[in-house]
Amino acid sequence: MAAAPVSAPPRRQIRDEFPIFRHAIYLNSCSLGALSTRSRARVGEYLDLWERRGASAWYDVWWAALGELRERYARAVGAAAAEVALHANISSTLTAVAEALDYRARPKIVVTSLDFPTIAYQWLAKAGEGVEVEVVESPDGIEVPLERIERAIDGRTALVATSHVFFASGAIQDVAAVAEIAHRKGALLLVDGYQAAGQLPVDVRQLDADFYCAGGLKWLLGGSGIAFLYVRPDLVRALNPRTTGWFAHRDQFRFDPRTLVRHDDARRFEAGTPGMAAVYAQLGGLDVLEELGAAQVRQDTMALTEDLIARARAAGLEPRVAATPDARSGIVMLPSADPARDIRRLAAANIIVDARPGHVRVSPYFYNVPDDYLPLVELLKP
Repeated sequence: MAAAPVSAPPRRQIRDEFPIFRHAIYLNSCSLGALSTRSRARVGEYLDLWERRGASAWYDVWWAALGELRERYARAVGAAAAEVALHANISSTLTAVAEALDYRARPKIVVTSLDFPTIAYQWLAKAGEGVEVEVVESPDGIEVPLERIERAIDGRTALVATSHVFFASGAIQDVAAVAEIAHRKGALLLVDGYQAAGQLPVDVRQLDADFYCAGGLKWLLGGSGIAFLYVRPDLVRALNPRTTGWFAHRDQFRFDPRTLVRHDDARRFEAGTPGMAAVYAQLGGLDVLEELGAAQVRQDTMALTEDLIARARAAGLEPRVAATPDARSGIVMLPSADPARDIRRLAAANIIVDARPGHVRVSPYFYNVPDDYLPLVELLKP
C-alpha cells in the first residue's frame, strides 16, 4: 500500500518533545533516535532513585522496571514477556544465540552482503572452530533476491542471520519468506530488527522468526546501551547458551557458585546487570511510540519518506531505494561523489544526516516535517 500524502505537520506536542529541533534539523534517526523529554525525565527519575536510595532501589523499583521493559519490548514485536531477554547491544544478543547452537552437523551460517557486518563478524570469529559463513550477494546493493538465499541454504546450514531492514538501502526484506525457506531446509532464522522495530509494525509470529533482536539506539528512541532478544517459545528451554551471567540464573540471589540453574523463560539468554539509565531512557522512548501507535508511526514516516523521494527525483537526484513503497522504510540513500564533503556542507547548514559509502543517508521519522528536508534537497541537487 502506498504511503499517504504529507498533509499536516506532526502533532505539535509530539515534535515539541524532541528538543533537538529547537536548534537543528535532525534527519538521522537510523543512526540515533532523537532524545525525547520523556526519556530525559525517566533518566532523571532513575538518578533521583540512585541518589536517594542507592542499592535498595534494586529490590523493588528497578527490578520492576526490568520486568516492565521486557513486557513492553515484547508488546512492540508481538511476543510475550517470557520470550524476551534484555541485553546491552546487538552484539551481545548475537553472542547468546551463537553460543547456544550446535555446529557439529550443521556448521554453516548464511548472511547477506547487505546485513550490518556485526552479524557476519559473530560467526567469522568462529572460523577456527569449523564454522563456515556464506555471504549471499546483492546484485543491486538494494535487495537480495530470495532465490539466491534459497540456493545458499542447504542441509549443513544451522542458521540464516539477516536483516529485517537493510541498513545501507532501507529496503524491507521479506523475512517471512526467508523463514519459510530456512525452516523447510531445517535451518533456524535470526532477524536483526535494529533498523525495523519502532518504525515498522513488527509481529514475530507472523514473521515466523526463531530469534529477533533490536534495541533502543535507533527507531525505538531509547539511546545506546539497551537491546533485546526474542526467542521462539519452543526454543527457549531447548537451548543453553554457553555464554551466560548471573541474570540468567533462576535463583540468582542464592549466589551459588556450584550450580547453574537457568531460568525457564528467555531470561536464560541474559548475561550481567543491565544498565539502568539505558533501561529508563528506553521506557521514555516507548512512552512516546506507544502513544502514537505503530501503525500511525509507519504512516507518518512513510508519507515523509515518499515525499522526500519525489522531491529528490524532481531535483535531479537519484535516490537508491527499493522499487515500490511497500518495500521501503524511512531510510533514503542519495548518491554522492563525496559523502564526507556533503555531510560537512549539510552540517554547516545545521542539517544532521549521515554518510555511507557513495551516499548521503537521510532518515525522516514521524517527528519530522517537509521543511526539514527541503533545504537538504536544495543543497544536494546537481
